[in-house]
Amino acid sequence: MSTPHTLPRRQILQTLVGLGGWLVSQAQVKDAMQFVASSPEETRSRGQNDVKESTQGRLVVVFLRGAYDGLSALVPHGDPSYYALRPNIAIAAPDGSAQTSLQLDDTFGLHPAMAALLPLWQQGVLGVIPCAGSPDATRSHFDAQHHWETGLPGKSSAANGWMNSLVGLRPNSRALGVGEANPLILAGSAPVQLVPRGQAATRAGSMGDERTHDAVLRLYAGQDALSKAFRAGADSRLQTSQTLTEAQMSMQTNMVDARQMAAADNGAGPAKGLLLDAQHLATLMRRDPHLRYGFLSAGGWDTHANQGAATGALANNLRALADTLVQLRRDFSQANDMVLVVSEFGRTSAENGSRGTDHGHGNAFWLMGSQVNGGRWHGRWDGLAQGQLHEGRDLPVHHDFRAVLAQVLRRSQGLTLTQLDGLFPGYAWDHALDGLTRA
Repeated sequence: MSTPHTLPRRQILQTLVGLGGWLVSQAQVKDAMQFVASSPEETRSRGQNDVKESTQGRLVVVFLRGAYDGLSALVPHGDPSYYALRPNIAIAAPDGSAQTSLQLDDTFGLHPAMAALLPLWQQGVLGVIPCAGSPDATRSHFDAQHHWETGLPGKSSAANGWMNSLVGLRPNSRALGVGEANPLILAGSAPVQLVPRGQAATRAGSMGDERTHDAVLRLYAGQDALSKAFRAGADSRLQTSQTLTEAQMSMQTNMVDARQMAAADNGAGPAKGLLLDAQHLATLMRRDPHLRYGFLSAGGWDTHANQGAATGALANNLRALADTLVQLRRDFSQANDMVLVVSEFGRTSAENGSRGTDHGHGNAFWLMGSQVNGGRWHGRWDGLAQGQLHEGRDLPVHHDFRAVLAQVLRRSQGLTLTQLDGLFPGYAWDHALDGLTRA
């Protein structure tokens, strides 16, 4: 039986479980407390790997889970093999009409659903590598995503996420993940903040109830690491929900992005919800300068059947992705900010019997930022003739994704070659990508 001053044990336990996704590990609490307690002089002496604040940009990674079809986003309209391989789902060559690709150059075009990105391409802040990916040829979503998130192709054993390891190289920084409960890319001992997907991020949950809040804090009022972690998690959730609620009210008052928010409220699919998650990520990173690394993800890209062409399921997802990138460009446009769009592997060059595509190998890797040498594609492209394809069916991986990341992290984060070797063991610097970023 409960009294006005007590709560049922089940309610308290449910509250504690609900806080799990908001808490950091004991090691993270210890690291965070050590950082907060440090003087600026101590922080500088510890961080010999740090770069000056003016040269360290913010990094946002957008992971399209399920293997998106890069040959529909970046249309190789200049290659006749493309149309032979995809008689039903190819995007037509540019002719100025709404159902055809948007010409980027004589080789590639942009899917018409991604028209919002054309100005960014023309401004020179959006670029792409047509044939990037993991050197491991697995077609397993689970294994390939593991390789991408740990930076260890071919190894599926337990390991820290490379973004978490990157945070560890920057003692005055933290990472923020919006959407997933425990993305592997952020797993590790460095401090991270995780926020639920969509409107759930604006809800305080059970901790928003004063009685529950007080009861839980009384249970964990000690000075041990676990109690401190619970209190930190409770404060984080309440502060996050308050920050995002205030930001949303401001946007609604000014009628900014009201249409997108309404769509997210009405239970839109994962890709359609990406824009709202991006807005939440930007709000939190803007208000906390220690949040330097952001992670977003969206599912729904495994298009084995009826993926469509200029219109259809894939086109809808690509439109949502383009809207999200436009928003991210507004929010992450400082000199060294970078936004990356990646996926675990590509899809087959040929359509299948269900007017979809199957698991492939190489894929288009997008980069956005003022330091990106944009308005052009980078790296090697040999076309879609069968003799140029991986196993006669897929785009090859001409550029290891780790080599792409190394270029980005060296330019935007100032990492040394030694640090990059530690972050991505076994990778090789790719000189073919030396023009990827501006000098």
